[in-house]
Amino acid sequence: MKKILVLVAAAMMAIVNVNAQEDYESMKHEIAVSYGALSNSTWMAIGDDIGTSFITLGNVRYDDGKFFGPLALEYFYHLDPLVGIGAIGVYAQEKKDLFIKNDIIGEAKNTYLTILPAAKFNWLRKKYFGLYSKVGAGISFRSQKEDYKSSDHDDVSKSDVFFSWQVSAIGIEAGSANIRAFTEFGIGEQGMALGGIRVKF
Repeated sequence: MKKILVLVAAAMMAIVNVNAQEDYESMKHEIAVSYGALSNSTWMAIGDDIGTSFITLGNVRYDDGKFFGPLALEYFYHLDPLVGIGAIGVYAQEKKDLFIKNDIIGEAKNTYLTILPAAKFNWLRKKYFGLYSKVGAGISFRSQKEDYKSSDHDDVSKSDVFFSWQVSAIGIEAGSANIRAFTEFGIGEQGMALGGIRVKF
């Protein structure tokens, strides 16, 4: 009985795989999740830290920073085998200690939420492998908070909006017709290098 079940399961998987290959060119939708490094928001945070230290001659500084993200979710609809249009959402957060001279006086937290309408160009579109480029432009929302340990300082909370983008010059994906791992290299809010998983249907 077990052998029969194994054979049936293997046959079903083979059928699904064949159908996926036959339907590959008709797959219009794709959803991806990725995690990157060296994003626009990372460089912005580094610039803010250097600027604060420079302006105050080192008396006020940020240190012990921890950066999460960029974590991205994206969707593309393929108009044809070459071009897909969609959107990218990105989340990132930074936490760091705030110092006056050598004393920790509080904690700062910056949260970034980004929305990028985007386009994807599939230069090589095979059943198990692909090469592509991607470009997106939109806006980022940044929330900044500073919580102080002492009542001598008032907590600070502010937000701003700024232009953001992602240009992935080269993207490489590999896997099955439906599910693929990918990596990209470029510049923007998703990072200079990123990797993730993509599902096509």
